[in-house]
Amino acid sequence: MSEKKIKATGKLDNSMDIPTEAIEIPTLAMRGMVMFPNMILHFDVAREKSIRALHASMNADRKIFLVAQKDALDEDVEVDNLYKIGVVAEIRQIVRSENDRLRVVVEGLYRAKVIDFTEDTPFLISAITHYPLKRMSADKESIEAKVRILKDSFSEYGDLSPTMPNELLSEILLSDDAVELAEFIAGNMQFGFVEKQKILEESQPFKRLDLLIDVLSKEVEILKIEIDIQEKVRTQMDKNQRDYYLREQIKALKDELNGGDSEENEIEAYRKKIRELKLDKDSEEKLLKQIDKLEFLSINSQEGTVIRTQLDSILEIPFNKFTKDRIDVEKARKILDKDHYGLKRVKERILETLAVKKMAGDTAGQIICLLGPPGIGKTSIARSVAEAMGKKYVRLSLGGVRDEADIRGHRKTYLGAMPGRIIASLKQAQSLNPLMLLDEIDKLGSDHRGDPSAAMLEVLDSEQNKAFRDHYIEIPVDLSQVFFIATANNRETIPPPLLDRMEIIELTSYTREEKFHICKNHLIPKQIKKHGILSQQLSIENNAIYGIIDNYTREAGVRTLERMIAKICRKCDMKFAVKDAPEKIKIKAKDLSEYLGTPRFKDDEKPKEDLVGIANGLAWTSVGGEMLQAEVAVLNGKGENKMTGSLGDVMKESVSTAVTCIRSRTGKYGIDNDFYKTKDIHIHFPEGAVPKDGPSAGITICTAMVSALTDIPVRHDVAMTGEITLRGNVLPIGGLREKTMAAYKQGMKKVIIPFANIPDLDEVEDIVKENIEFIPAKTIDTVLKNALCKLPNNDQCKAVSEEKTVVIKEDRDSKVKEYF
Repeated sequence: MSEKKIKATGKLDNSMDIPTEAIEIPTLAMRGMVMFPNMILHFDVAREKSIRALHASMNADRKIFLVAQKDALDEDVEVDNLYKIGVVAEIRQIVRSENDRLRVVVEGLYRAKVIDFTEDTPFLISAITHYPLKRMSADKESIEAKVRILKDSFSEYGDLSPTMPNELLSEILLSDDAVELAEFIAGNMQFGFVEKQKILEESQPFKRLDLLIDVLSKEVEILKIEIDIQEKVRTQMDKNQRDYYLREQIKALKDELNGGDSEENEIEAYRKKIRELKLDKDSEEKLLKQIDKLEFLSINSQEGTVIRTQLDSILEIPFNKFTKDRIDVEKARKILDKDHYGLKRVKERILETLAVKKMAGDTAGQIICLLGPPGIGKTSIARSVAEAMGKKYVRLSLGGVRDEADIRGHRKTYLGAMPGRIIASLKQAQSLNPLMLLDEIDKLGSDHRGDPSAAMLEVLDSEQNKAFRDHYIEIPVDLSQVFFIATANNRETIPPPLLDRMEIIELTSYTREEKFHICKNHLIPKQIKKHGILSQQLSIENNAIYGIIDNYTREAGVRTLERMIAKICRKCDMKFAVKDAPEKIKIKAKDLSEYLGTPRFKDDEKPKEDLVGIANGLAWTSVGGEMLQAEVAVLNGKGENKMTGSLGDVMKESVSTAVTCIRSRTGKYGIDNDFYKTKDIHIHFPEGAVPKDGPSAGITICTAMVSALTDIPVRHDVAMTGEITLRGNVLPIGGLREKTMAAYKQGMKKVIIPFANIPDLDEVEDIVKENIEFIPAKTIDTVLKNALCKLPNNDQCKAVSEEKTVVIKEDRDSKVKEYF
């Protein structure tokens, strides 16, 4: 249920921050307690309405109205069961304790009176007004006499009460203010809440003193009776203590007979183990002091249990334990290539780290973040990296972590406290230099319990993590030798300070060829073994693998592809399990519908002929590249441009840019100068339900327009991508690797790319470069010259066709031609 946000609506007295008019404020009903102004109070909150009221107050100005219940045993908060006088307090701290309870610290501000309880759900809201005390009606001497009597009574009460701190007693005896003294004593004395409520509701300060003196007199009498009873009990306790002493002597004799396995030996064992850790001087002294303290505590004491648990956790940390790194670069390369296909940049970065380790001997501060879509092997490659480097591997899943204590640990004083996940991972690895995978670091959350991403700042800072302090361990732990690899899907959700501490390696989606090799070399053998099939019993042809990739999956990674292979293996298991089972099953492309059902996805038909007004563009998506046709129709009209196909703003701007570019070149291509006045142009991109945006379709739109205006067909085996400017220049684009794979898949012979994207061809798959001729273009003239079946029959256009076009360099492997 959503929480309401409350704001005080009345005017405020700026001097005291007290409202001068009635306000509405979240209200918390207190059981067995009464709050006074200027009092700091700690208490637990478990009821749902009260928790919601606290959250609403924290979301507003941290002010909350505290009022006592008439019946402290009543679980439900009923307005008829609440007093009308309470105190407005300010929330100082909220800590979540066990069983989803909240530990709250508040400070009383001023007394207030309820006008009306305005709302009951989801939490209590009251309309209140300031309820100040009245002025003193008695003379100064009478007030001073009452104050002295009150101090004497409280002094006697303090002498009899064993729980009364001396500091509190001294502070009260030094005060002479009647109002302050009454509230201070009432708030700190241990007597019934009904009497406290009477004192709070009394507006006459002089009468307050009378009430408090009466209560103190009664409490003094009760304490005297309690002391008499305790004296009688103590006589009986002496006998019990004697019996306990004799039993402990018998226990010590039994321990001696059992080999001396006593608490004293346990203490010495702790001291020996601490010294063997060889910690720094300050840390060792601190732990030894804890052991000295433990030595004088009873074996059954709660504090002793806390110290023992903490020491046991510290002794499990692998201080000064390191694994020896494997720095054979060639062997590491073979391991990485064997486990993962592709991911060249990640592998090179890891090999560079090994090379630095081999040459310099120190690789402290290695923090890498693998950023990319799900399912492309970010998590699995970390395990291969650990194997290649000879490091221990631990995975720390951060998805959904919202509590800072999950990273730094809990204070040892809390019930059920334990170290954070970083220390727990080191204990699991039993090494101070493991490879620690911080999985899904972009999915860290935050709430009132703290911000885990802020705690990660120290972990991932090579200058600070040399002395990382877990709240539970309380001594520094060196994380500088840990090799951190983080994974993330979305850069935007990572806080900038955290992002700045990591070296980002962006991973793109797998291409069709990469998926084919991963499936053939990794997924199929893995699933065949998992399903109990012999390798010679089942074979899947290459065309069938391509068919699964093209018609049954649409993803950046290979998880769905693996599930499809697993489905085929299950079907084969069914056939092998029957009586007349075949000896071998060979799956071809035509058999896929039998094993996987009707294809889920169908590719668009490949262009088969040259058409007017249709050009082949290339688009990037999160699951790979696609070929996208631009269709243009030119009709007689009034010069209107119509754009359909669910186009974004940037794409619509590309259409306007293309029209202006063509207008500036009408004479060059034999187009009527007033076409933008006499012709209606309709630009359409198929698959209208799919949103499309981006500037890279600029030259595709321009080519289709020129084709439609000149009635010259566009070559069906040419695809293109690039942004266009008003002057006809072709600007670079992104996603070239995925786009070119889509062109290869559709059987294109040529791909026109921006001249500035030539360096990006290094990332294009070899099989694509072997089958496609890449034409870099600086201007739209080069694009039209290679995309149109012919140039218009025009003198200026003829001059363009006769321009000197020289192939400066032809790389036979990549078939790249550079035109100048």
